[in-house]
Amino acid sequence: MTSQRILIIGGGFSGMSAAIELRRQGHAVDLVEIDAGWRNYGAGISLGGATLRAFRQLGILDAFLAQGHAADGVRLCLPHGPQVAELPTPRLAGADVPGGGGILRPVLARILADATRASGADIRLGCTFTRFVQDADGVDVEFTDGQCRRYDLVIGADGLYSKVRAALLPQAPQPVYSGQAVWRAVLPRLPGIDTATMWMGPHVKPGVNPVSKTEMYLFVTEPRPTNDHVDPASFVDRLRGLLEGFAAPTLQEIRAQIGAQSQIVFRPLEGLLVPRPWSQGRIVLIGDTVHATTPHLASGACIGVEDALVLAEELARAAQGVPAALAAFEARRWERCRMVVENSLRLGEIEIAGGDKDEHAHIMRSSLMALAEPI
Repeated sequence: MTSQRILIIGGGFSGMSAAIELRRQGHAVDLVEIDAGWRNYGAGISLGGATLRAFRQLGILDAFLAQGHAADGVRLCLPHGPQVAELPTPRLAGADVPGGGGILRPVLARILADATRASGADIRLGCTFTRFVQDADGVDVEFTDGQCRRYDLVIGADGLYSKVRAALLPQAPQPVYSGQAVWRAVLPRLPGIDTATMWMGPHVKPGVNPVSKTEMYLFVTEPRPTNDHVDPASFVDRLRGLLEGFAAPTLQEIRAQIGAQSQIVFRPLEGLLVPRPWSQGRIVLIGDTVHATTPHLASGACIGVEDALVLAEELARAAQGVPAALAAFEARRWERCRMVVENSLRLGEIEIAGGDKDEHAHIMRSSLMALAEPI
């Protein structure tokens, strides 16, 4: 396909990945992001081998390896400490790259932002769309800064509460609270914590993952039947309380470290799977706008970045124009994204109920095997 004029609405992981890959193919790319500071909130993020494979294609793997942490395997332990299993993590990014890892969210956002700037995309911060009107040949978009521009393709990548989705697909489902919440905190890395490690409590599931040479992040999922506000002033006491019933020495050492300096983040877990189509005419939705997942498979960022790579690939190969490329994109992405969203939600349901550990393990294994397949 010849060079297209493309607008990306949203500067998160999916939007930035799309800008980088589409610029590499020679398209003229504008990216608008409503946050003038282009900030990314959060503590750490765990990543699987499929994500690192996508980073290699995107050209940011070396930066991730330098600023984050990569390791093989996920250790599963009993609440009082002994390790009972290890989930294998195939080396999907290459024989020289471990099968998983972790990084601080703001650090990953900075790596992607630097690559987006270096790509030559036209980035406008503190700006978003107010209205779009499309015809068979393009989309006219009006912006909050008063400009109006015409595009061959518009990509909505503005997240879970997407304004593009609301305008394009007003009947689309809304995010649904899962009945679980996750706590995250950044802590000094303990000796012996060299890969992701989880302790399998009956209902509460704590884990840690290294995110740099000196830091690790703690994540703890807990059942919360209703999505009530939690006072940030109570974060330290609540998070320490969740770990009180775990006798594992490492977890008790971690519990003792938690304090006001720990950058604690609390997030109710929500899921969303928008039925196809994800596009109309020359406007398409990617990432959390159409498939937001809970973190049980550590694959939310993965499938969003993959969306960007597959969309760029289909635009490059489509001889029949933009709508044909978007149809091919959806056909390739639907089953993989559905699997991640629905299997992640099921894992959460089992954890909330204290349910069948064999079913939980089977879903984890089968999902990781599916994610290992080519995109």
